[in-house]
Amino acid sequence: MTGRTVTVNCAGVRDEAGFWAAYMRDVPDLHPGFGRNLAAFRDALWGGPGWPDVEEIRFTNSDSLGSLRGGTFMPCLEEIAREVGSVRLVFS
Repeated sequence: MTGRTVTVNCAGVRDEAGFWAAYMRDVPDLHPGFGRNLAAFRDALWGGPGWPDVEEIRFTNSDSLGSLRGGTFMPCLEEIAREVGSVRLVFS
């Protein structure tokens, strides 16, 4: 782990595809084959394919995520944040 923080700017995210596009844009050195879904995200944060190799991922403007998947997307991200010990996820 490098001890660094990356920021994913979620401003303007209107759907899940937009969220994953922002994630891929803002987290450096991700494998282009990363699955771009919550299961792949969880696996990556446990050290699987797509491991971001950072200490913290800060999601700014995360209020834009509240309506995704009928309001269930953000709670899923928050659950992953509670489960994962290898990377700290911060929502602001």
